[in-house]
Amino acid sequence: MKASQFFVSTLKEAPADAEIVSHRLMMRAGLIKRLGAGIYNYLPMGLRVIRKIEQIIREEMNRAGAIELLMPLVQPAELWQETGRWDKMGPELLRFKDRHERDFALQPTSEEVVTDIARQELRSYKQLPKNFYHIQTKFRDERRPRFGLMRGREFTMKDAYSFDRDREAAGRSYDAMYRAYCAIFDRLGLQYRAVAADTGAIGGDRSHEFQVIADTGEDAIVYCPTSDYAANIELAEALPLIAQRAAPTQPLAKAPTPGKSTCADVAALLGLPLAQTVKSLVLATDDVDEAGQPAGTTVWLLLVRGDHDLNEVKAGKVAGLKAGFRFATAAEIDSHFGCKPGYLGPIGLKQPVRIVADRTVAAMSDFTCGANEADFHFTGANWGRDLPEPDVVADIRNVVAGDPSPDGQGVLAIQRGIEVGHVFYLGTKYSAAMNANFLDESGKPKPFEMGCYGIGVTRLVGAAIEQGHDERGIVWPASIAPFGVVICPIGYDRSADVRAAADRLHDELAGAGIDVLLDDRGERPGAMFADWELIGVPQRVVISDRGLKDGTLEVQGRRDAGPTAVAPADVGAFVKARLAA
Repeated sequence: MKASQFFVSTLKEAPADAEIVSHRLMMRAGLIKRLGAGIYNYLPMGLRVIRKIEQIIREEMNRAGAIELLMPLVQPAELWQETGRWDKMGPELLRFKDRHERDFALQPTSEEVVTDIARQELRSYKQLPKNFYHIQTKFRDERRPRFGLMRGREFTMKDAYSFDRDREAAGRSYDAMYRAYCAIFDRLGLQYRAVAADTGAIGGDRSHEFQVIADTGEDAIVYCPTSDYAANIELAEALPLIAQRAAPTQPLAKAPTPGKSTCADVAALLGLPLAQTVKSLVLATDDVDEAGQPAGTTVWLLLVRGDHDLNEVKAGKVAGLKAGFRFATAAEIDSHFGCKPGYLGPIGLKQPVRIVADRTVAAMSDFTCGANEADFHFTGANWGRDLPEPDVVADIRNVVAGDPSPDGQGVLAIQRGIEVGHVFYLGTKYSAAMNANFLDESGKPKPFEMGCYGIGVTRLVGAAIEQGHDERGIVWPASIAPFGVVICPIGYDRSADVRAAADRLHDELAGAGIDVLLDDRGERPGAMFADWELIGVPQRVVISDRGLKDGTLEVQGRRDAGPTAVAPADVGAFVKARLAA
């Protein structure tokens, strides 16, 4: 293909609203164009990248035995109401009515629709297992869309759904998808980690995220460098850092801490290690009786060490908090503690609260905590002597680098990542709710055991750029670059020799099945090179009269510091070998 027949639209500067590297470079390289908040046109250069990603996904999904179909973007409310998600999904589910006042939604995911297909079409155990997938537009009405394709409202996703006869068979389907995902991300040429993950609102009890490693990633990935352990920060287990609680050695004392409301400030004022302080966080649950009517409020005090942070996902798994919690109001805090936040603690409460202590806090002695009095903290606090044992001891904190690995094989490290894929084992969460059954060998109905498996296709474009870029522009993996090779003839419109050599090489590479672009726009060399470095084409071939007289062409990889001189007759084989490598 020639550049004059294609559409090349680069910018010297990114628009002011482009916030992160991938967003800026996609806009400058002419991959996308903003249409509205979180909604983008995919320009020809960007669409080529998306189609290559989709092709790799299709090939590996098909190889793993999945079957492609296509489910609609618009979905009727009735299906979502069957599972209860019409009300639970919240404002991210974009709802609307048609001319007959019937309710519909723009799909953010397709569990309900695919389960409806299964309950109509899969009637016998003899038809199982089945795994249906599609690559389709999704819409989630993000409150604050940002970061270009990384957190847009409209996006493209591959989602797949497996249907099995029992839990064991569903586990095999899950494992097959896990292997397929590894193959996909290997072929995409990205550095990634598969990490154990929380199942979240989608449900189920087995889950892995696929995270592309990038310093700008929103997610924290926890791993052990000396073992295979890996998990996201929400799920990573925090082992207790104190093996056994020591006996008290200090008396309980009230220390003045004027204006010092954080653990760090209190520790500095009192000359204590931050790890000797305890942080208080107050939650509340709105209780209901058996009839579903309001039955009062329970206030909870969660305690973590001063140098640790609360993990809200883990907190949500504590008995009593599983149904949902919120942060307590100022009035609730005042009525139970008699003090404003910053000086709260478990000693001297005005009303009883449920106390949940992190594992490490439960093993602490002689610790410092708020005194429930403005400008004062207690030192020398001890469980059993100065306050009752906690109501609940649980892992409720985020791990930190250097914590012991849960597998006992070393210590934990943390790096940033961008979630681009997720696999879930759902069990019967959706099939039971929608009465989606098959007949087993004895002729009895049983609900399908389900799994679901998603890949953010358009998000992968941004993730690849976040991982691969430099000061000149994008550095694509060869497998998903918009073009594998760009031919840059100097004087294409002025030199018959240059034009003939460029056309000949273009035809040779195109005939070999290589995505090649011939830049025939007549741009100055500097401007031409800058465009293709910005766009990130992996291999560049420069043809000039001087080089032809010397019997060489210049080949330079996007990551190379300088060009390599290659004889014209050898350039085709040379470039093919580089792309294959």
